Parts: sequence; C-alpha cells; structure tokens
Amino acid sequence: MMVKHDIKSLTHEELGQYLQGIGEKPFRATQIFEWLYQKRAQDFDAMLNLSVPLRQKLKEDFTFYNRQPAEKKGAADETQKFLFQLQDKEAIETVLIPTTDRVTVCASTQAGCKFGCRFCASGIGGWSRDLTTDEIVDQILYVHDEAEKHKHLSHIVFMGVGEPLDNYENLLKAIRIVNHPAGLNIAARRITISTCGLIPKIERLSKEGLQVELAISLHGFSNDSRNVLMPVNKKYPFEDLIKVCRLYTETTNRQITFEYILIKDVTCTDEAALKLGKALKGMLCKINLIPYNKVQEFGHEPPSKEDATRFKNKLKEFGVHATIRRPRGPDANAACGQLRHTSQIKK
Repeated sequence: MMVKHDIKSLTHEELGQYLQGIGEKPFRATQIFEWLYQKRAQDFDAMLNLSVPLRQKLKEDFTFYNRQPAEKKGAADETQKFLFQLQDKEAIETVLIPTTDRVTVCASTQAGCKFGCRFCASGIGGWSRDLTTDEIVDQILYVHDEAEKHKHLSHIVFMGVGEPLDNYENLLKAIRIVNHPAGLNIAARRITISTCGLIPKIERLSKEGLQVELAISLHGFSNDSRNVLMPVNKKYPFEDLIKVCRLYTETTNRQITFEYILIKDVTCTDEAALKLGKALKGMLCKINLIPYNKVQEFGHEPPSKEDATRFKNKLKEFGVHATIRRPRGPDANAACGQLRHTSQIKK
C-alpha cells in the first residue's frame, strides 16, 4: 500500500512534475500553491478553480492535515509559544516573537535533538526523529495566521528544537515552499538557519545559491571551552568551524551571525572576550550575545548586566560588532525545548 504524503511536503517544482505526470498543465501548481499558502484553503474541495476530477485525484494521492497546537503559553512581552502534538504523539514547539518592527516565527526541525548542548532543554529527552517537510511548514503557517491578527509575519528563524542542518533535505524544501512567490513569499534574506556547527552541511549550504541568513551557535571561545558546552565540537572543532565560516562568507558574500550564550564565570569572562575577539577579527560577521535563560537541569547562572556589557565592549575593541539580545518569553518557557521538555515530564 502506497503511503500518502501531505501535499504541503511538495515544493512548487515537485508539484508541477506530479501534475504533468497525471496529464495536467504545470500552471495548476501555482493555483494549488495559492490555495494552500495564500488563500489558506482547509481542504481540496475549497480549490474551486480546479476541476472536480483533479480535486478527486488530489484527495486520492495526498493527505491534507491542518495541525493545531495542543498547548499555548503567552508571556508578558507578547511572545507566544505553541506545543504541537504530532500524529505519532511526538511533541514539537514553535514560538511567535513580536517586536516593534517585525514578527518572527521560531520553528523546530526535529523532535528532540541528538547534539546534547549542555545548556539547552531541546536534547534532554534525546532525539526521536526528523520532522517532515509539511510538519515544518505547518508550524510556520499556524504562526503566520496567528500573527495576521495583529501584524504580518515577516521573518522565520529555524532555531527551535533540533539541529536544522541535520534535517537538511526537509529543511531546504520547507524554505523553498515558504519563499516561493505563490507560497508565503517570505524573502530568503528574512529566513535564518541556525546550526551548532555541522561543517559538511555548512559547506553544502554555501553552494545552494540561497540568500538565507546563517547563524552559528558558537557558545565557546576555544576548543576547550566549546567542548564543555557543545559535544559536537569533538567532531567539528572550534578552529575548523571558524575556518569554514570564513570560507562561507567569502563564497556567498553574506554575513554570518554567531550566537554566543553568556553564562556567568563560564563563557562570560575577560579571557573569553579576548580569545573570541581574536578568532573573529576581520570576518564578515556579527555576534548576538545571549544572557543565559535558566534550565533547572543545568547549574548555570546568567551574568550581571554590567558583565555582559563589559564583554560586548571588549569584542568591539577587535572590530567585532556585538549586540546583547534581550531574552524573550522567560515566563512562557520560551528557551529552546523548555515547553516540550515540560510536557514530557508530565507524561
């Protein structure tokens, strides 16, 4: 028996190929995309400019599942977090982050995480599986519709549960769907992929020709310091990661954003700022300094505001542009994996 896939797992190109294969004109792909992503049809019968036989064929060949969150949590700063229960009972989470000039969705790419960074709740329960393309897209669609009640969704960041580049094929397909003019038409430069540093996938991404933003979860200033927090560093060492990042900026002529967590007496020290500044000096990059958002399983503490500012200023002495990112939604468990982890504890 053939397994039916959700129609939202197909890129515009794949949908056009399918339609040609059943004797339909390729332009129908654009019509279907518009129904799915712009008119937000809830089933195939709503696609009224398609013939009845084509609608019936689509029903026979594809599923059309509209995922709804099982839990919602709101924070005082208007950040909203959504917990989705998937059909196999796995849980994923998605965050809507509004600011004065943009509305961002932070989407997950895996159920759980393999990489076990020692400050993040995403990997506490281990890794279960990759998300399918449609499971990634559905998160974005739901938050898009939520955001429309107030302001238009403008940015996408793949920084939720999981390592995006570890689910490379489904991630890239989801990006091509939401980026397509007949899809959500969100510009590639407003889409950010975060990675803990999978060097072969960074090299591959540099050749895709996509103008997406790349964010590197660095969280260390040397091999030894990164080993403490990020086990992936043992496979892809700090020096090699910095080297491939320099090559990425030279190949794509695009700036890299480094994410660096500020943990009191661990990553937020004068020594750390000095070594990090030397490593990044002269690179086309910026660095987001993120005060630690406490997870009870890890015994870390955030730095004081004074220590965070001192760290930022030392980086600027090396010509490295740095900003301190204000934590979002701490009262909604908005750090990566916290809501999912809480739901697992309750089981």
